Amino acid sequence: MDGSGQAVLPLDVSVIVVEFDTLSLPRLGVSGMPTRQSSSSTSLSLLDRVKEFDADAWDRFTKLYGPIVYRWCRQAGLQDNDAADVSQEVFRAVANGIGSFRREEPGSSFRGWLWTITRNKLRDYFQWLSSRPSAVGGTDANQQLQSIPDSPPDEEHSSDSDLTAGLAHRALELVRDEFETRTWQAFLRVAIGGQNPAVVAEELGMKVGAVYTAKSRVLRRLREEIEGLI
Repeated sequence: MDGSGQAVLPLDVSVIVVEFDTLSLPRLGVSGMPTRQSSSSTSLSLLDRVKEFDADAWDRFTKLYGPIVYRWCRQAGLQDNDAADVSQEVFRAVANGIGSFRREEPGSSFRGWLWTITRNKLRDYFQWLSSRPSAVGGTDANQQLQSIPDSPPDEEHSSDSDLTAGLAHRALELVRDEFETRTWQAFLRVAIGGQNPAVVAEELGMKVGAVYTAKSRVLRRLREEIEGLI
């Protein structure tokens, strides 16, 4: 139940990934955009706002991609504390270099760019560890250094739709408070729950057209938030 006493469907967003991927939005450029936009702006994507050093956007960005970077570090063999430390180094490097990120090459992606940074930081860590022969795990560090893959490790185990769904799930949590309870409920029940819009409209006291509008608004906001980050 949410604060209004209405039931909240679990956020299994895999069912809306196709709709999310095909939702038509104008591609947003960086040049000419105003700086220091707040997170409430609907004219800039989250990536654009991060490039403009918006503090709230950076917080939202780390909530989206922090779990992915941490998982990559753990998959590389790091313990909890070390994975957290290396993750911090990754995001420090992202902060310094994100202004130069461009999706210009065919097949290039932000996730691939982020993995390259993560891989380099993992190599730095294992090189440091292997340079300390007296330290426990020095030999293993050499082996782990050699085993770091060129591509993100989860590509072998997850489909693109699975990865998109994970990001969309976290993005939905980030934008949830931007919508009224009834709008959010209509979206959940139709887009995720697969319920009949007419039934949802009657139960929520809305017009059928308003239910479709609610679904479209949330999907559009979701796409806008993570534009360029997949």
